[in-house]
Amino acid sequence: MKVIEKILESTAAGEAGKVVFSFEFFPPKTEEGVENLFERMERMVAHDPTFCDITWGAGGSTADLTLEIARRMQNLVCVETMMHLTCTNMPVEKIDHALETIKKDGIQNVLALRGDPPRGQDKFVQIQGGFACALDLVEHIRKSYGDYFGIAVAGYPEAHPEVIESNGLATPEAYAKDLAYLKRKVDAGAEVIVTQLFYDVDNFLKFVNDCRQIGITCPIVPGIMPINNYNGFIRMTGFCKTRIPSEITAALEPIKDNEEAVRAYGVHLGTEMCKKIMASGIKTLHLYTLNMEKSALGILTNLGLIEETKISRPLPWRRPTNLFRLKEDVRPIFWANRPKSYITRTAGWEQYPHGRWGDASNASYGALTDHQFMRPRARDKKIQEEWVVPLKKFDDISEKFMKYCLGQLKTSPWSELDALQPETKIIDEQLASINLKGFLTINSQPPVNGAKSDLPTVGWGPAGGYVYQKAYVEFFCSGEKLNALVEKTKAYPSLTYIAVNKDGNLVSNVGKNDVNAVTWGVFPAKEIIQPTVVDPASFLIWKDEAFEIWSRGWAQLYPEDDSSRSLLQEVQNTYYLVSLVDNDYINGNLFTVFSDF
Repeated sequence: MKVIEKILESTAAGEAGKVVFSFEFFPPKTEEGVENLFERMERMVAHDPTFCDITWGAGGSTADLTLEIARRMQNLVCVETMMHLTCTNMPVEKIDHALETIKKDGIQNVLALRGDPPRGQDKFVQIQGGFACALDLVEHIRKSYGDYFGIAVAGYPEAHPEVIESNGLATPEAYAKDLAYLKRKVDAGAEVIVTQLFYDVDNFLKFVNDCRQIGITCPIVPGIMPINNYNGFIRMTGFCKTRIPSEITAALEPIKDNEEAVRAYGVHLGTEMCKKIMASGIKTLHLYTLNMEKSALGILTNLGLIEETKISRPLPWRRPTNLFRLKEDVRPIFWANRPKSYITRTAGWEQYPHGRWGDASNASYGALTDHQFMRPRARDKKIQEEWVVPLKKFDDISEKFMKYCLGQLKTSPWSELDALQPETKIIDEQLASINLKGFLTINSQPPVNGAKSDLPTVGWGPAGGYVYQKAYVEFFCSGEKLNALVEKTKAYPSLTYIAVNKDGNLVSNVGKNDVNAVTWGVFPAKEIIQPTVVDPASFLIWKDEAFEIWSRGWAQLYPEDDSSRSLLQEVQNTYYLVSLVDNDYINGNLFTVFSDF
């Protein structure tokens, strides 16, 4: 979706319109830095920014990395992504390669920039076969790609740094010329203006008014850079030739060597700047994060735009912002804790389920690859610490699963998430109990009968709605325990199950095409939404991944001749994976069937 559409959609209600915010990130220099950025980004995106953008890098130095980060942001982090694109060292063939790449990845937004001079050069020089300025780039995108892309451009409240003189000011003539050039970029097809960082709010508001006076009507998004440390602030404002009001200098001077005090002042200053901007009627804020989260989130918290303890969910899972998946609203529950794996395994689908799951046998899941079992380095280290311990008997394995359900372990080989789902707390004691009985749980949800959609633990969807779900638990167990469980379920007609071992031997009391909606919601002026289902066909696909995690996600972390590794492989080869649903979401108790084990 285009950023301009999202901004207009959110802010259209005049005085009552919602204030929206966005974040900027840059490509880190190391692989570990990239993984750390994505962990931070996941936390920040949970607060529902309108979009996030990723910079291109001086002189196009991070082009390939920027393209890869943008792809992951849009399709795996699931945030509307705007990619910077510059003219520096970029012949038109490279520019088109970048645009075609992000188009293929379902990205619709570009911030078109001329770019800074290449490293070691003082002035920008147009390369052969390239463009001279951002206007050329905007014109090329519109001519070659029509209206597919939403285009943003940079605006400079104090004029472009190259026309700012030694006294820190641009001449009135240079400022007017810069404004006229900005209007030419908008007239050529730019739809949003994102400003250079500034600290003089009055000057920014004058800039907005000046833009309006010459006929620029598109949204002008203020770029806010929180002050995180004094030296970085001085370096950045010097590079951008940003004017620093005297009161800011006076406030920073006594505390410049106290990094914590500087950061606290930066949050305070950013908050006050945004309050003044918002009071003027502007309802968009863009935060230059410098890949740090605390200051940006601190400002938004102070403004009342986010609550750390209250994160809304449009669906029980985060939908990719990829253009091709915008209407997707139904998924099998099995990948609830491995959403990135599900996204990659369904990336080739021509259509995504909307409204109803439909005939899943028509959709072909991608094969398992190394990608499904790769983990960020920090997560891999944590799993090593928490799960790679001597395992002497099956009870040692059960204890690990039990501790994870109680929150005593922060990671699980079967989960990509940073923590348990909040709703797990409702049934954590019951889960712990059945794990100690040899039913090793990897996915679950409690029953819900008409909870308000804004309830922090189980709520999702628009305000004013009610959500429902059937109790569900998915686990591994031995063939002996499965046989006993199947016998017991005969006394509980509301229970349905599907069980399969690694070799594909199936035990079930449902038909192969019996899709069971286990989560649904009722909302004002909408049809019923059922975002989570138990689908037998998809379960047989998922089982290969679930069983493979025993070896590639856990056993392989031990030395080859380690007895713990052998014990895990025995479980993998002999146990069943079971999906169990209690269809009585009003009076049922799924855990009763486990009581006599």
